[in-house]
This record gives sequence, structure tokens and C-alpha cells, in this order.
Amino acid sequence: MLVPRGTATPDAVVPARPDRVVPSWVDPVAAQASEAVGGPWGRHAVTGRAHFWTPLRICLLFATCVLAIAWAKQAPCSAGDWSGSRQYTHFCYSDAVPLFGGYGLGEGALPYLDARVEYPVLTGAFMALAAAGARLYARAAEGVGLLPDVPLVQGYTVLTYLLLSVCGLLLVRAVLGLAGRRPWDAAMIGFSPVLLVHAFTNWDLLAVALATFGMLAWARSRPVLAGVLLGLGIAAKFYPLLLLGVLFVLCLRAGRLRVWAKTVTAAGVAWAAVNLPVAAVAPDNWAWFFVFSRERSANPESIWNIALHVTDHRILDGPLAAGQTPSVLNAVVTGCLLALAAGVAWLALAAPVRPRVAQLAFLLVAGFLLLNKVWSPQFSLWLLPLAVLARPRWRSLLLWQATEVLVWGVTMLHYLGTDKRGIEVEWFFFGVLLRDAAVLVLMALVVRDVLRPDEDVVRTTWPGVDDPAGGVLDHVRDRWVLRWRAGIRSPDRRGSHLGVDGEGGPRTVR
Repeated sequence: MLVPRGTATPDAVVPARPDRVVPSWVDPVAAQASEAVGGPWGRHAVTGRAHFWTPLRICLLFATCVLAIAWAKQAPCSAGDWSGSRQYTHFCYSDAVPLFGGYGLGEGALPYLDARVEYPVLTGAFMALAAAGARLYARAAEGVGLLPDVPLVQGYTVLTYLLLSVCGLLLVRAVLGLAGRRPWDAAMIGFSPVLLVHAFTNWDLLAVALATFGMLAWARSRPVLAGVLLGLGIAAKFYPLLLLGVLFVLCLRAGRLRVWAKTVTAAGVAWAAVNLPVAAVAPDNWAWFFVFSRERSANPESIWNIALHVTDHRILDGPLAAGQTPSVLNAVVTGCLLALAAGVAWLALAAPVRPRVAQLAFLLVAGFLLLNKVWSPQFSLWLLPLAVLARPRWRSLLLWQATEVLVWGVTMLHYLGTDKRGIEVEWFFFGVLLRDAAVLVLMALVVRDVLRPDEDVVRTTWPGVDDPAGGVLDHVRDRWVLRWRAGIRSPDRRGSHLGVDGEGGPRTVR
């Protein structure tokens, strides 16, 4: 039935509001991209009724395609033939290939027990699992005769890539669960250039998947499970420890420290359950990760290496002998990281509205990478889910990730050497600084969203949303707040740093 404009009748059909955010309605890049398939989603179109092609399955399909391309990118290097610097000229370098022989994995050596490994225990277990699978396949190929006969290192790398691909798909699932009413934000993981470039550079996807699922468990108000998953993530890479710090300051503001205590206790138990058996059997090899981290100098992609190069090593520790610990650099980096942690904590307590978990986590992890003495290119995978959840805007995320791809390109060309048509170190530093600038811009945008929550796209694109990843913090009234803006009354006469609002309001840090 045709109904005149402005006429209200019982028979008039008013289209129901979609039960999720439609990307082409709220993001200009998504709207522009939709022109290739007919334009933005219509307001009368039906959403949420597909029986098979759900947002999760579509985002998993996106990720599968990207991981397949990443797998093809690594193919020239997977057999271990790196003659002619193939790993640099084909941009297919992966730590899995050289460390397979370096740790004796092909001969059945076990990380920590038979070889000194500079990675946390769970990453070493991941290597051992892939190596055992490769040896099993080699024996099966030799006995059956129908299976392709490949070099042992190639079987190892293929199995490693397969396991890491599973971690990548799990990452998509976790981000979709954390996105709340914005499930299509997980497509930013599936289409990610960082995932394409670094999915198989190292074993970081294992820790990223565990940490993100830990955040998902927290979002589902399961603090013990969240602690277990974060503890396992710390046993794979140490960076998920930063997420426990983020949860601490947010729980402090919300008065939920008992819940945080459950999480951190569970994380400690899970980490100890993985680490203590290895530490008891091979204490020196187990401790090598910590010793190596302390003795390691500034890596090429860090701002400290750039500063040392510009000053001709006249600052910090100066030129170091082989095996010498950079004590001054370690002290300076520690001081900078403590200042960063204090700044993030201040922001968490002083913001007009409690920041979302992903916002604070992104700021802390991004700042850690910028200030740390080591930023290996694949560490940028740590930022990927946090950046998508903190500020799900296609344009800014794609621009940042373009700089990450640039860093990988200039890194490979710099390592190739100028004698083999590589690039000078100045071009390498230019790419690194451009990436650092992009990360700083993203951090500034997230800080702006924290200080002006009305501009936070997650909170403004769906009425009533607080923090989809907040769990027990979602819509909880603040208890401890740092008041710093003009017009706030001065501290009480007792001089206490922890005042109490006399009208029953939140406790206020002055």
C-alpha cells in the first residue's frame, strides 16, 4: 500500500533499526568501497537474517584469503634455500627457517632442555610441536611413498604457518566478540596489511590470539578464565602483562579491585604452571630469555638505534663490545616506560568518562613499542586488534598499516646491502620514523576520544554503549576519579590524597 509522505496509518510499515552497526552508514571509507557493489546498505534492507553468511563467517573468509596470500608470499623461502639473499629480495624472511637449524629442531632437540632459546616457554613449545609434526610427516612420506617428499625444514615451516593461520582465524573470532554491536570491525583484521606481511614472520600470532581471547573472557565477565588466557599469553610473549596493568587502573577507578585480583592470580598460576617445570629441569636455559632481553642492545627499528646512529654512538653506553650489557640504555628505557605507565594511569583516572579497555590497552602497548629498545617488525601484530577495537576507523588504520608495510620493505632492502642493490640506512630510518609518526597520530586520536567521549565512534554509533569489552566494568559507576579540570574544589583540610565525596559520589583522587 502506498502511504503519502508524513501520513501515519496503522498499516504503515516502519523499517526496524538494524541490530548492529552498518559500516557503510558510519564510515566514509566503507561507504566509498560499497560503491563497487551497489552503494551503501539501504535503510529498508534486511540485516541479521543470513543463515550461513554471517559476519563471523565472512570475516573469517576475508582472513583466510589474506593468510593464503601471506602463505604464497613465504613460499620462496619455505624450503630453506636462501641463496642469493632470497629472503630479502623476495620479502619472505621468517625466523622459523634459520632457527629450525639453529636450535637443532630437525635432530629432535627440545627447546630449553637441549637448546638455549631466547623466547618464552610457550613459544618454545609451539616450535617443538611443529618440529615433531614435521619429523612425523617425513617418516610417513618415506614409509608410504604417496606423500610428497619435501625437505624437513619445509615441512616444519608449512606446519608452523598452518598453526599460525589457525591463530589468525581465532584472532578474528575474538575481535568480533569484543566489538559488540560492531561485528564488521573484525573485517579490519581479515583485510589487514599487517596480517598479510607479518603473519608468519615470527610466532607472535600465538600470543596475540591468547591475549585477545583473554580480553574476550574479561568482556564476558569471566575474570578467572581471562587471567588464565592472559597468563598463557605472557608465557608466549611478555606483552600481555601490560593488559593486566590496564585492567588494574580501570578496576581501581571502578572500585572492582577484587575482580582484578582474581584475574591476576589466575594469570600468575597459569604462567607458573607452564614455566616452573621447565625452570626446575633446565634453569639456565629457561632464564636465558630474561638474560638475553637484558643484554640485548637497541635493535635497528627502535628510536634508540636511530639516536645512537645520528650521534655516532656518543650517547647512552657508547660503542658496546660483544656481550656487553647496555646498562645506561636499559635504565633510560625503564625510566621512560615508567613515565609512560604513569601517564596512562593518570589518563585512566582523570578522563571525564572511564576509558574503554581497548583504548587504554592500545595506548600502553603502542607507547611501550615506541619507547622500548626492541621493536621487531612483527611486534606490530600486538597493536592490530587493540587499534581496531580502540578506534575502528578504516582510513586511519589503513594509513598506519601502510607505514608498517613500508617498514618491512625498507628493512628487507636495508639488510640486503647496498652492494646488492639494497638501500642506504637513511632510507631505512625514514621508513621507521614515518611508521612511528603514524603510531603517534593514532595515539593522539585515541587520547582525544578518551578526553572527548562524544567523539568516540564506538560509543556514538550505538545508543547506550559504554564499553563492549568492559565486562564487569561496563556501565559501572566510578569510585576513584582524579579531578584536574578547573572549577574543582581544592583538597580538604586533612590533606588526604584520597578524598570522599560528601554527597555519596565517587571517591576522588586529588
